[in-house]
Amino acid sequence: MVEDRSRNMNDSHETTPAQLSKGTHESVTRGDNVLKRYRDTMVGCSSIFSLFYYEWCMLLGVVPGSAGLLLRHVFWPRLFGHCGKGTRFARNVIVRQPHRIHLGERVIISEGCILDARNQDTDQVIVIRDDVILSNNVMISCKRGQVSIGARTGIGAQTILHSSLTEPISIGDDCILGPRCYITGGGNYHTEDLAIPIWKQGKRRMGGSQLGSGVWLGANVTVLGGVVMGQGSVAAAGAVVIHHVPDCMICGGVPAKILKKRGSIQGEET
Repeated sequence: MVEDRSRNMNDSHETTPAQLSKGTHESVTRGDNVLKRYRDTMVGCSSIFSLFYYEWCMLLGVVPGSAGLLLRHVFWPRLFGHCGKGTRFARNVIVRQPHRIHLGERVIISEGCILDARNQDTDQVIVIRDDVILSNNVMISCKRGQVSIGARTGIGAQTILHSSLTEPISIGDDCILGPRCYITGGGNYHTEDLAIPIWKQGKRRMGGSQLGSGVWLGANVTVLGGVVMGQGSVAAAGAVVIHHVPDCMICGGVPAKILKKRGSIQGEET
């Protein structure tokens, strides 16, 4: 599984500065019609009804307590491309282009989460399966990217999943991500030319990131673009994972190195 995925990700190519800025800077700042820019960026469609319904739901997003939970339970599901039964939205959740977001059953979106599905190329931008929990202040950002989260996965507080430039993030079933993790699907900026600002030099694509089912990331783990973590693998707290991790291996350090195989020392907890 790791070898097949790595061959796909190593077929990298370049990204121009125009591609980098399109969809964020231009959509917010270019054009005379402020309302149209807001509608295109936040709602993602031209329907006036969709705009007003989005605004109504965002007003309900700040209502505290049980009243807010009830109102969001009634009105918010219609925002999304799909929203399964039993899904709950806490206070101060921000969604962008919600019709591109698909939520399974019994998903919990905690306080302060951001679900940013700004990708005009598909309506399956953020896909979250059944029984997933997003803890407080989790950010899922898709700028021409995609994020998929498998069933029964838990995402720790203040974790960021950032997918860009059509390079996806895929997280399997039954994963555990500790607080303040950073997972990226995307590449690195070129830095060779000292006379040109880095953002104008374009990006070298590195590929998306994939966490197999049953992966456990400790707190403050970073997984860079192009990395595959095999099923049941573990990254110790603070690790920076820049290479593939085989199934059931434990890695740690900066950059992360393989430390041992799970269960390799009899009687030791893994």
